[in-house]
Amino acid sequence: MFDVAIIGAGHNGLTTAAYLAAAGHSVIVLEKNGVVGGAAVTEEFAPGFRNSVASYTVSLLNPKVIADLELSRYGLEVLERPAANFWPVDDKRGLLVPYGADARRRAFAEFSARDADRLAAYDAALERAAHVLRDLVTRTPPNAGGGVLELLKGGAIGRRILKLSLDDQRLMLDLFTSSASDFLDRWFENDTIKAAFAFDGIVGSYASPTTPGTAYVLLHHCFGEVNGKTGSWGHARGGMGAITQAMAACARANGVEIRTDSSVAELKMSAGRVDGVVLATGEEVRARCVAANVPPKLLFRKIVPSGACDETVRGHFTGIRSGSGSFRMNVALAKLPDFPSRPGSNKQLHHSSGIVIGPTMKYLEDAYLDARAFGWSKSPAVEILIPSTIDDTLAPPGQHVASLFVQHVAPSLPDGRSWADPREKEAFADVVINAVSAFAPNFKSAVLHRQVLSPYDLEQRFGLVDGDIFHGQLTLGQLFSARPILGYANYRMPVPGLYLCGSGAHPGGGVTGAPGMNAAREIIRDFKLRRVGT
Repeated sequence: MFDVAIIGAGHNGLTTAAYLAAAGHSVIVLEKNGVVGGAAVTEEFAPGFRNSVASYTVSLLNPKVIADLELSRYGLEVLERPAANFWPVDDKRGLLVPYGADARRRAFAEFSARDADRLAAYDAALERAAHVLRDLVTRTPPNAGGGVLELLKGGAIGRRILKLSLDDQRLMLDLFTSSASDFLDRWFENDTIKAAFAFDGIVGSYASPTTPGTAYVLLHHCFGEVNGKTGSWGHARGGMGAITQAMAACARANGVEIRTDSSVAELKMSAGRVDGVVLATGEEVRARCVAANVPPKLLFRKIVPSGACDETVRGHFTGIRSGSGSFRMNVALAKLPDFPSRPGSNKQLHHSSGIVIGPTMKYLEDAYLDARAFGWSKSPAVEILIPSTIDDTLAPPGQHVASLFVQHVAPSLPDGRSWADPREKEAFADVVINAVSAFAPNFKSAVLHRQVLSPYDLEQRFGLVDGDIFHGQLTLGQLFSARPILGYANYRMPVPGLYLCGSGAHPGGGVTGAPGMNAAREIIRDFKLRRVGT
């Protein structure tokens, strides 16, 4: 018998395993796919071309996780992007945002002198808010109260908020309750500048910039850092699979057993508590407790057996709002895209940045409205990363790979159509290629191969219910003490001996490792207090 069986060898499951094993516990990790990594995995999708399959960039990976698991010792190298982002607007204009306060101000001044003057104050405000919340990322939320309401209560979070100035308290309230559009309107006047910031408010969120709560999603993407530099973004050399391979190596070095091709069908119960798991093959794996690195909606829909918990509570879990409006593509390129506003297909600074197709607030709004009406956007918002411009291990010399992260698609298509139909995803993939080609005319002809993942593919391959990259939307009612649901925010589930260690738990999605680290801390505590399974 193991002390802990972990369902899913994604990055959070591996993080939990490594911490538990380092604390002296016997751990087995069970992964349904043939390789560890979950959605953070690298594969060759065309001869000679390798790329991150689903997750695709590094910034949110928690520095404490990196240090505690000694990921650099196990092969992880994070390469920094030389510039932040590039927004092509038309044939003559494009907003290239470099790193560095002075360079960013000059770039913004090309579009609005007033907005450039406001930039430093905006950056400082977002950093103050991020600083308050960054510390809370590694804390277990109070297992009472709810969502944003916890910020207004007298607990540790509330006390920290109350120490802020009144202006910063107003800032925090705005960020948690406003739409990205309303929040940005208070700061900026230029539509392209507002769209540049608003894109972070809809990434992984099936919402428009005018949807209340998207200001928080914008803030969620400000928590990160790369190699100690806050606000920076980068790529793992060798793709995102390098992160999970390093985590797996750390876990194995501490004695963790990792089994692939081992799909968990159901929890094994004994006397009303978890006693292990039953695999799809019928094999039983016994453990004193189980930690699930799967979306809570999936966990209670398919893996928690009937009668194991109150059915009303189960209904709350299966009713979690999910669906991030996301569609993923990887493409092999014969040459780099040529944007008329920054002409040339030889490598330039903007090619190594995040390239975002989404030049105006209306463009972003229409992308969402189209998806609600038709199932996908006729002019989708697309973030393009070309990691091969800084990582030569991914493509043959002179050629490249690009990640395309696309918003918006509906989790379920209307009018009897289905993402399970390959014709639907290939038709939308053509739309995506054309949308990029509208800003980089040579793009379509440069595509040699493509890998396409619809919401259905993301769910079937990685267990991401409704294609939700965050394991549940980052809405006001699904944050802090209400994540995954009210009453179960401390990683302990309503089945004795069952824990949640994935992105459906606080602090939410992204390749952070924080839910896995936090869950491990609570499991270790319960073992010390002999409360496991009670």
